[in-house]
Amino acid sequence: MNFKKLASFALILSFGTTVFAATETYKTIGKENAPQGGSFTYNLRDEPTTLNPINYTDAYSRRILEYTMSYLMVRNYNTWKYEPSLAEKVEISKDGLVFTFTLNKNAKWSDGVPVTAEDVKFSFDATKNPAYNAQHVWPYLETLKSVEILNDHQVKMTMKEKYFKNQDALSDTIMIVPKHIYNDPVEANKKNKTMIGSGPYKLVTYDQGKRIVLEKVDNWWGSEVSNFKGRYNFKTVTFRFIKDPTIQVEALKKGEIDYIDEMSDETYVKRAVGPEWGTSVEKIKVENKAPTSYGFVCWNSKRELFKDRNVRRALAMLMDRKQMNEKFKFNMAEPAAGPFYNRSPNADPNVKAITFDPKAAAELLKKAGWVDSDKTGTLSKMVDGKKVEFQFTLIYPGKDTEKYWTLYKEDLKKAGIQMELKLLDWNAFIKAADDRVFDSLVMAWAGSDVEEDPKQIWHSTSDVKGGSNYAGYNNPEVDKAIELARGEMDGKKRSDLMRKVFKLIADDAPYAFLFNEKYVLYGLSHKISTPKNTFVFDTGMSYWFAHAP
Repeated sequence: MNFKKLASFALILSFGTTVFAATETYKTIGKENAPQGGSFTYNLRDEPTTLNPINYTDAYSRRILEYTMSYLMVRNYNTWKYEPSLAEKVEISKDGLVFTFTLNKNAKWSDGVPVTAEDVKFSFDATKNPAYNAQHVWPYLETLKSVEILNDHQVKMTMKEKYFKNQDALSDTIMIVPKHIYNDPVEANKKNKTMIGSGPYKLVTYDQGKRIVLEKVDNWWGSEVSNFKGRYNFKTVTFRFIKDPTIQVEALKKGEIDYIDEMSDETYVKRAVGPEWGTSVEKIKVENKAPTSYGFVCWNSKRELFKDRNVRRALAMLMDRKQMNEKFKFNMAEPAAGPFYNRSPNADPNVKAITFDPKAAAELLKKAGWVDSDKTGTLSKMVDGKKVEFQFTLIYPGKDTEKYWTLYKEDLKKAGIQMELKLLDWNAFIKAADDRVFDSLVMAWAGSDVEEDPKQIWHSTSDVKGGSNYAGYNNPEVDKAIELARGEMDGKKRSDLMRKVFKLIADDAPYAFLFNEKYVLYGLSHKISTPKNTFVFDTGMSYWFAHAP
């Protein structure tokens, strides 16, 4: 999946070839004859904002939807190559601008209606229709010129121009949705807690605030697709929404949940201890090649306080990430230097993370006009003839991260800056972000594709309601470099442009970049078996199965 997802805290195309054929057999990377049945209870830290597959934006929604919906193609977790899903074959023209997808004729929606090319065309049309509020994916689909139905099971997509992610944009950026369910945008936007999909599971229970229960679709069409062998083995998958990490650990030990996703470093080191660990439950630490998430404090540049680059850099210099890493993350993370994963080939290695330096921060603030002129202990500045004190509110969605912001608040106070902390529930937080009604906020971007496209977050055209440019960032030089990189098919030249983007954004400091996680940490019940703790690019949860008693 391409686009970046909100969380609480170089491929070369081969044109003129068939990427995969209906007759090709794919060997499962899991256990092909994995036991079927049993249940799996998955804890999410927050309830999803919506179950609408057209306009969801957060990682929690996506994790549920990927059990119930389908993309045209899926990635192999060991090779990162595309394999069949709804499409059993795709042919790409020699110029790389025409993609012809042939659908699996056995594919059906969970209500029994066959999946057709009409649904595929509708899905792409809906995503680009403002009435469906899916602006966050527009940057990936802006090169799409037309979608033409050839017959019930074939669709031809023509692109306007070369873009290094054209195939990605069509294959697994959007979920294919049933036209007969979502055809009316007014009604479709109300479908936040219901789902009809073509994936392996269907929704059977939504107990708001408590749980979502999915059940395996009887005779699911994908069971006969060779690369799906060994996947989606549970009879039921239940999602719980336990936020408190201590309660999560206790629930895992008691067998109330089977899995803790995104286990924090502190939980791994300090909470996941005792006789149960290694006997009935396990804590697992792995590394793979997937880009990890990075957290950030976002400054709303539309607010007068944050318009000056010197101020934003000073605010980053007043964040003691070294102490945070040692005290709260046990040095299992590395300070993020900029807007891509530090280990990405597109991250400029010469750009270093901003370090804690109150003296240098004071100089930058003075340069921007912020001084304690009346000796009150708070910096102030004359703006439009009025004295303005340096004070703002930071909103955040997770109580367990509050200790970071309390530490930051104290360092800001020493520098003459007053920061108020405000905890919001996830849905209220996302609404504040989307509506841009905040001074600053704490979020994380989930790991993107192996090679990222920064347009969704950093291009000025993404600074729209429903878009992902929450900082209101606008740098014409960055815009130009992003546009050039998107159309550059030579990997080395594209990387050079991306590194320029990385450096410019890092220098502008629209975020105070927090950490890149070094490891994937999770907790798992011994009732659940895994082929391995991680594949090359993913932990491969869809290959897990219930342990035979």
